[in-house]
Amino acid sequence: MADSTPPPPADDQSPPPPPPQSHTGSPTDFLKGVVGKRVIVRLTSGVDYRGTTSLLSCLDGYMNIALEQTEEHVNGVVTNRYGDAFIRGNNVLYISAAEAL
Repeated sequence: MADSTPPPPADDQSPPPPPPQSHTGSPTDFLKGVVGKRVIVRLTSGVDYRGTTSLLSCLDGYMNIALEQTEEHVNGVVTNRYGDAFIRGNNVLYISAAEAL
């Protein structure tokens, strides 16, 4: 029987996605639970934004995110710091709760 494990991705630059969380509930429940807390937002470009969520809302089917005290991370290095940042939802790959930054 052949091994059905897919080969590793060719691009070793980006880290793997975060492991699945062992919580129950909907994505909406998760998002409501992280308002006012530190999160990591990974964009489809591979850039991470780390900050405190100030508002999470759905507009026209997109999940737009407003962050406060935001840091931009490219390849694990802080490249910019912003007081406030607005990220359009169609650019978001995932949102992860940050334990401690």
